[in-house]
Amino acid sequence: MWTRQFSQKLFALVRSSTSSYTCRNAHAQKAEVSDRFVQALTDVVGGSNVSTAAAVREQHGRDESYHDCSPPDVVVFAESTEHVSQIAKLCNDNEVPLIPFGTGTGLEGGINALRGGVTLDLSKMDKILSVHQEDFDAQVEAGVSRQGLNAYLRDTGLMFPIDPGADASLCGMCATSASGTNAVRYGTMRENVLNMEVVLADGRVINTAGKGRRTKKTSAGYNLTNLFVGSEGTLGIITKATLRLYGIPEATVSAVVHFETVQGAVDTTVNVLQCGIPMARIEFLDEVTIDAFNKYSKFDMKVAPSLFLEFHGPANGLDDQVSTVEELCQMNGGSDFRWAKDAEERNRLWRARHDIIYACMALKPGSKPYSTDVCVPISKLPEVIIRSKDFIKEAGVIGPIVGHVGDGNFHVFFPVDRSNAEEVQKVKDIAVKMAELGMSLDGTCTGEHGIGIGKRALLQEELGDTTLGVMQQLKATFDPKGILNPGKVLF
Repeated sequence: MWTRQFSQKLFALVRSSTSSYTCRNAHAQKAEVSDRFVQALTDVVGGSNVSTAAAVREQHGRDESYHDCSPPDVVVFAESTEHVSQIAKLCNDNEVPLIPFGTGTGLEGGINALRGGVTLDLSKMDKILSVHQEDFDAQVEAGVSRQGLNAYLRDTGLMFPIDPGADASLCGMCATSASGTNAVRYGTMRENVLNMEVVLADGRVINTAGKGRRTKKTSAGYNLTNLFVGSEGTLGIITKATLRLYGIPEATVSAVVHFETVQGAVDTTVNVLQCGIPMARIEFLDEVTIDAFNKYSKFDMKVAPSLFLEFHGPANGLDDQVSTVEELCQMNGGSDFRWAKDAEERNRLWRARHDIIYACMALKPGSKPYSTDVCVPISKLPEVIIRSKDFIKEAGVIGPIVGHVGDGNFHVFFPVDRSNAEEVQKVKDIAVKMAELGMSLDGTCTGEHGIGIGKRALLQEELGDTTLGVMQQLKATFDPKGILNPGKVLF
């Protein structure tokens, strides 16, 4: 049985082993790949698709997380699955680390090249290969972003609804099992991927559901698709994805409502879901976040725990849903409703919601974001949020809280002075306390950010040695030489 003390010791070990990687000195601490190997890469993809420039390597050595930059030795831009396959085989034969790169918008250090090697940028594989309107699916290459796909779909009456906020690449979203504000209605990537083309460590190419298959369900063999969804580039490199599409709703209505307490806001969420109202989004913002929201995006909302709501559906059916939800909010102390039916006002509202991480950083000029997330059964959400706010208050730091409360997931965006070691340590300790509290209440240490570098110890605490051992066996089967995104997810 793991103890909290043991977990904290393990976290200290992880911090000491990763914190020394900075953009200034990381490359010098790791063995460089040979000029001959770089030439072999160039022979595969061409000179214009290989770079050893410091600026390019550093750009590919960090995501949007708090983790220090760890640049690769070389960055390679693939233009086809064949390129990816040949590069993987080269890296595997020479035991050189290989890290897939989409857009760099992750929040747990998932693309940092902790052991140097090759970062494989997939952004040039940007073709939308097919759209089947009647079947509600599309196939895309690895570099297509969610906004790019939706722009392409605009005249078809279809959309891809998974929205993590950032304009992430869709195959990167598969790799991290992304979700976001629409998950309460449309689910996560795990529910919306029908098939994937994956390049394995040794260069073999597989289709997880069979080549060309795009059915909405199957019972044919092992579910390899969901094995690779959420694998964070440690089992294979996703080069194509077949995705489930949805019809654009006839009508959309958004609203903001404020509450006296966190309990009132979360109780309203539970009541709404119990009534079977098909909400598209239910977002919780605490009073600190609302204050940041107002200042950054020029709103004048009441500074109080609040819910952002959105309804999708036929125009003649939304009025009843809106009326019922308004009554439930009032029962739980909700007030100051602000409804937005106009598309421009709705877009402004949700754009501001997606910019909330920047709003939180603006509360402390010069700060950098330290973000963490926890997910628990909805009934446990008030306790976890309230106790997390206590942790933040006791530490004397700023910690705005945002939650996808419809599925029990919430985030804290800490604005941190990276040069202040004491402050950084306080925030790291809060993140551990939050995760352990969530796990003690039958939750998980991460609902959507993933494990990456920073939550490996928590993953072991959450799953236990036996289950984690099975994961390690899977890793050894798919990647026996350990070249794929080493140092992530598993120790």
